[in-house]
Amino acid sequence: MSDTSKQRLYETRLSRVIDYIHDHLDDDLDLNRLADIACVSPYHWHRIYHAFYGETAAATVRRLRLHRAANELVRGSMPIDSIAQRAGYSSVQAFSRAFQASYRMPPAQFRNVGGAAQWRPLPSDSTLERGDSMHPVDIRTHEAFTVAAVDHTGPYMNIGQAFETVARWLGSRDLLEKEARWLGIYFDDPDATPESELQSQACIEIARPDGVEFAAPVERVDIARGEFAVLTHVGPYAQLCFAYRWLYGEWLPQSGRETGETPVHEVYLNDPRETPPTELVTEIWLPLRPNGEG
Repeated sequence: MSDTSKQRLYETRLSRVIDYIHDHLDDDLDLNRLADIACVSPYHWHRIYHAFYGETAAATVRRLRLHRAANELVRGSMPIDSIAQRAGYSSVQAFSRAFQASYRMPPAQFRNVGGAAQWRPLPSDSTLERGDSMHPVDIRTHEAFTVAAVDHTGPYMNIGQAFETVARWLGSRDLLEKEARWLGIYFDDPDATPESELQSQACIEIARPDGVEFAAPVERVDIARGEFAVLTHVGPYAQLCFAYRWLYGEWLPQSGRETGETPVHEVYLNDPRETPPTELVTEIWLPLRPNGEG
C-alpha cells in the first residue's frame, strides 16, 4: 500500500470518529470506544488523532460541547445546571471553570451580557453617532469563485459536521488548499424559522474546479460576482446573532442601500481548533443591490 493510500485509510477511519462525536455529543464518549470506531489500537490512536486534527479527541469533545453550551446560553432559557449536565459536567462549578477558561467569562455573565452589549441599538435620545461609526462596515466587491458545498439542515451552530465532510472530501482528492476560503451560506432567518428547518451550506473554495467530478453529498456551487456589506465580528460564534441584528436593524436602514437577491454568507478567517473562542474572526457578507437599481 502506498503512503498516500495509508494516509487516506487513516483519514477515513478518523472521519468515522469525527462523525460519531458530532452525532453523540449527549452520550458518554469513552475514548477507548472512539478508538474502536477508528479501528486503531488505543495505545496509538490518540497520537494519530492529534497529529491529523491538531487537538486530542478529548479536546474536540470538550470544544464542541462548550460551543453548544454557549449557543444555549445566548439563545435559550435552559437552566445553567441543565446546560452543565448536558455538556458533560457533574457540577455547575466544574462547568463554570471550563467555560470561563475558554470564553473568558462565567456562564451566567455570558448569558446576561456576552457580546450583546456592544451590538445593542443606541437609544433614540443618545448623543452618540449611529451607523458604521460604531462598527465599521466595508463595502466590497468580490469576483466570481467556486466552492465545494455540503448541505446542512438544522441549527446553524451544528454546521461543523458538514464542514468536516467537505474538507475530508477535498482532502482525499488533494484539492484542499491552505489559503482556500471557508464560508457558510445561510438561507433562513433563525429568529423566524424553526431550528429543525434551517437550511445552510458548508463551503470551501476550489481554485481549479474544472474537471473535478462532484458526487453526493458534495456539490459544486458557483458564487456570483457581487457587491457586499462586510461586517467583521471577533468573538464566539454564539454571539454572531447580535452582530446580525445590528447589521440588519441599525446599519442597513442608515446606509441607504438595499439587500441583493442572494443569501448572506460568513467567511471564517481562523480555525476554531487552534483559536480561543474569544479570538475567532468571522466576516458577515451581506449582498447589496447595485446603486441605482430600484
